[in-house]
Amino acid sequence: MKRTLLFFISLFLISHLCAAQSDDSVGNDTVPKIEKYGLRVGVDLAKPIRSLVEDGYSGFELVADFRLSKKFYAAAELGNESKDWIEPNIDSRFSGSYAKLGFDYNAYENWLGMSNAINLGLRYGFSTFTNELNSYGIYTTNPVFPTERINEPQEFTGLTAHWAELIVSIKTELFSNLYLSINLQLKHKFAEDRPDNFNNLYIPGFNRTYDYSEFGVGYGYTISYLIPIFQKTEMNEVEAEN
Repeated sequence: MKRTLLFFISLFLISHLCAAQSDDSVGNDTVPKIEKYGLRVGVDLAKPIRSLVEDGYSGFELVADFRLSKKFYAAAELGNESKDWIEPNIDSRFSGSYAKLGFDYNAYENWLGMSNAINLGLRYGFSTFTNELNSYGIYTTNPVFPTERINEPQEFTGLTAHWAELIVSIKTELFSNLYLSINLQLKHKFAEDRPDNFNNLYIPGFNRTYDYSEFGVGYGYTISYLIPIFQKTEMNEVEAEN
């Protein structure tokens, strides 16, 4: 279900960008263009949807960006997640909050009257979380004796993790100042606190971890609203279709 929603939202955003550009033809001239500058705030829709369809998961994320220049935006995300990790030999839960700070660069050249974006972004991510180990099985290769199950809950609090994140996103203006976007994230973890004899299988904000790699991935689709603060007039040269 998550992949299906992601596919249809991606298809909608791409088709909306193409349709808006093809419909926006003007004469060959130099014309003034009004650019809006302000604070854009919103929420990541992927996490509430995931909370509804995935047992043992809950999450919420606020997103914001502020336009610094024609192409660059300061950006931030704040969120909270909890995830149950249950397998035959382990029962654990990870919960905590995170923040991501960085910038976006808009590589899309808007035509007159458009306010869409194809963004390339970088983030520094920081998470503080709790690792709860409810029960686990002791690994053994002896077929005679079954795996011993230890049911002694342990809680490891005050854990932290740090990572860098590359983001690619498509953002389109549905209505005046209202935006819908989809993004894909490639993460590289460079520091984390680990409990003794137990790894962090999931880190809020970073997602799933792997023993053999410090990389992770993520995705999101957000709806946001631009609060205009001021405007700038720029001169653009555009060409009409033949």
